[in-house]
Amino acid sequence: MVKRAVQYAMVDAFTGEPFKGNPAAVCLLEDDDADDRWLQSIAAEFNVSQTAFLSRCDASSNSSTPRFRLRWFSPAVEVALCGHGTLASAHFLFTAVLAEQHDVVEFVTQSGILTARKVPAASSLPRVTKAEEGKPFIELDFPTGDVFVDCSSTHEHELPSIFQKAAPVVSVHRAAFTDDFIVELSSGEEVVEVVPNMEQLKKCAGRGVIVTGQAPPRSGYDFFSRFFSPKWGIDEDPVCGSAHCAVAPYWARKLGKQKLTAFQVSKRTGTLYLEFNAANQRIKIQGQAVTVMVGTLLA
Repeated sequence: MVKRAVQYAMVDAFTGEPFKGNPAAVCLLEDDDADDRWLQSIAAEFNVSQTAFLSRCDASSNSSTPRFRLRWFSPAVEVALCGHGTLASAHFLFTAVLAEQHDVVEFVTQSGILTARKVPAASSLPRVTKAEEGKPFIELDFPTGDVFVDCSSTHEHELPSIFQKAAPVVSVHRAAFTDDFIVELSSGEEVVEVVPNMEQLKKCAGRGVIVTGQAPPRSGYDFFSRFFSPKWGIDEDPVCGSAHCAVAPYWARKLGKQKLTAFQVSKRTGTLYLEFNAANQRIKIQGQAVTVMVGTLLA
């Protein structure tokens, strides 16, 4: 029996091109009383790293800024913070739901009020591709943290053999904010070559493992990264905004830079433009998104 008809879009986030970046399903609900089991079933059906569920908040606020409740589900669990799902949701609202004059939207989430804002493609961005030129970007304002526990001397006990072949590990830290391990390798090229051991990764404490390394000189990037979280139903997340809430402060401290350009070197790849504010523990994340599919969900 059909319960409801739900408008949805499949959006590729952190890319200006279709079929790259990180796909997220975005579903617009008429209300926010949907059963959690139903939401989880929909996320499992889409089977992408995150499915975002939006519902309008009560319009009684004096603010003219549109506000939506936002929840994110991986194929296995609900998550507390998702960058690419937020970017995809903002893109969907700006292009298909809200009036053109709206250039800011607020989201009520488990991680507090998150803001997404349309911004022009800044000429100052260090690496804007032809696909990105002239197209608007979306800037997210997210919480972050720069507290890291050095696990380098004990990581053999903290982390099982997460790589199928040896990799040149420089250091291992655990990020307090996201509860991810940050495994720094000797170079960005080594990050590209990593072969993960998914069965061993499932045994890791915390949410997941970020593997990262400094980008090659003159590449236009500051660092490369990959993110693995098989316990949450995401073997490798193509481009993970929330992981960069941990790894961006790590590289900001290491490189002595506030603004960073990151490249996630998954098979789909994606670029994130980051600005870390240590004083207020916030991070601005800029990226683009592309709608590749729209439809109606009947369930």
